[in-house]
Amino acid sequence: MSVLQFKETTLPNGLRVIAEINPEAKSVAMGYFVRTGSRDELVGEEGLSHFLEHMVFKGTERRTAWDVNREFDEMGAKYNAFTNEEMTVFYGAVLPEFAPRLLGLFTDMMHPALREEDFETERKVILEEIALYQDRPNFVLYERAQAAYFGRHPLAKPVLGTPESIAAMRREQMVNYHARRYVPGNMLLAFAGNLDWEEMLTLAERLTADWPRGQAPRNHPPFESQPKALREFFDRASQVYTAFMAPGVSARSEERYAARVLAEVLGDPDNGRLFWRLTDTGLAETATAFHHEFEELGVYFVYTQCDPEREEEVAAAVREELTQLERGGVSEEELERAKLKTATALVFAGETSLSRLFYLGVNYVYTGRYEPLDAVRRWVMHLETYHLAELLERRPFARMLEFRLVPGHDET
Repeated sequence: MSVLQFKETTLPNGLRVIAEINPEAKSVAMGYFVRTGSRDELVGEEGLSHFLEHMVFKGTERRTAWDVNREFDEMGAKYNAFTNEEMTVFYGAVLPEFAPRLLGLFTDMMHPALREEDFETERKVILEEIALYQDRPNFVLYERAQAAYFGRHPLAKPVLGTPESIAAMRREQMVNYHARRYVPGNMLLAFAGNLDWEEMLTLAERLTADWPRGQAPRNHPPFESQPKALREFFDRASQVYTAFMAPGVSARSEERYAARVLAEVLGDPDNGRLFWRLTDTGLAETATAFHHEFEELGVYFVYTQCDPEREEEVAAAVREELTQLERGGVSEEELERAKLKTATALVFAGETSLSRLFYLGVNYVYTGRYEPLDAVRRWVMHLETYHLAELLERRPFARMLEFRLVPGHDET
């Protein structure tokens, strides 16, 4: 049985580099985790983080977009990127012998050329993407509910931006944003799988030696959730979509695993309380819950989808389940099932180098710590009912947003 090794260092320019080395892995995954997202955008920059993610693949001073795609293909790489409220991540996995070449490609891509012609082409792609998502009621629900829940807090900003903000975006804004946020002190280079640590570290230091040093501070304004209920019309909806959002715990909190297990008890799509109350009885087509962690706070998110004639009945049932959960807590049987499902999901997420990379990198960006998969599994399995009771004693659902998206047009 192989023994995993963890390595970490900070290069002279401030770039943090970490690796979880598994000599028996058949692949190696790597990624640049940039601590920037929609919450870091200034007024007039809405959607810029995601737009820039697209532009990173359009080429550098040394490579065209065709060159980038060709090199990925020549390595047989599995690769992609994503942007959310707090992070932009570029990742890929290859056979171990291609690791140096993949690192060279990704590192060059971190300083894209941002050519004007590519900018205008990709603007159209982003606008089409926004239009596509605006036809999906569940996406519209999430975006509107998040904006309503967070209000003036930076986490309220839409990741994709708006048609207006993207249409008005200028290349110079992207150049300035990249210079401001894509600095070594705000980035993490992570590896997972079968790799030579010294080789990759030496290469990374050489490839990034000319990167300008810098930090990228983030604004953390105070936030206090307030109970409220909102109902909005959406003409492309045929059912009622409802989001219930309540305060949870942050990605830095040691309670985050307890919060995830609590959400599993409530919203496991196959065996949670909401499933038996709403889905199994036919009241709702979908009823689920999850806990999402951000840098300084977290959110419990409950989602339901039902026929319009069941709107009030479903909402009342969810509120009743949340009240019962706060007052009565979680049974031992529920806890054991939820712990096992959560722990199993964590283990499954670590079965490949690429899936392990995500957990490794995201967790390190938030906490600055390495958490071995076996240790996390043990933490989850050692949770007791009192851990969840401590979360419920704060009465999070008493400060809940209830946001409904319903078919029709606003008559006002």
